[in-house]
Amino acid sequence: MGLFDSILGRRKKLQTANADRLFAMSTAAVTLETSLDMKPRGVAGIVFQQIANADFSQLVKDASELLESAAKDTGTTLEQSSDEFGYSWIVFRDPDCDDLVTAVNTVASELQAGGYGDRVLAAVFAWQDSEGKQVDFIYNFKRGRFYPFVPLPDKKRDTEYELRLKAQLETDLPIEPELERWFPLWDAPLQRAG
Repeated sequence: MGLFDSILGRRKKLQTANADRLFAMSTAAVTLETSLDMKPRGVAGIVFQQIANADFSQLVKDASELLESAAKDTGTTLEQSSDEFGYSWIVFRDPDCDDLVTAVNTVASELQAGGYGDRVLAAVFAWQDSEGKQVDFIYNFKRGRFYPFVPLPDKKRDTEYELRLKAQLETDLPIEPELERWFPLWDAPLQRAG
């Protein structure tokens, strides 16, 4: 932030990840359904760090109202919650994967345009394979990349399956190449949805 920005009270607008990468989920959906025999679970979420100020709260409220208005055409529903770590979630439900991607992008864009791009952490798109196993695709906004997350009981994960998915989807999704950045999102509010 420059001297004049701090004097005038302006927030620095951070560089944000390329939004086109988020929309890669829409095109990857075809591969997921046809080649990998997966089905979308009809739920996605975006997680961000809440800030206790009126400006930030208004941006979240405006984005929610914008989505609720658009939901009359798309049928997307949304709910807000907080997790045990104090992060805020907006969870979207819609059987159409494109609508879910658009909803996530709308909230992220509103927060980024308001100067809070650094607060947007990740998006999660929920899928399941032909055996009913939960497979989530997590989009890290700061990195502009996806990675698969396959949770197992007792806070374990199926890393072998995740690596197979990485290899199968590298041409469809911008996959995070650094495996140590594949952070699990245990107990995300959308995990409880079915």
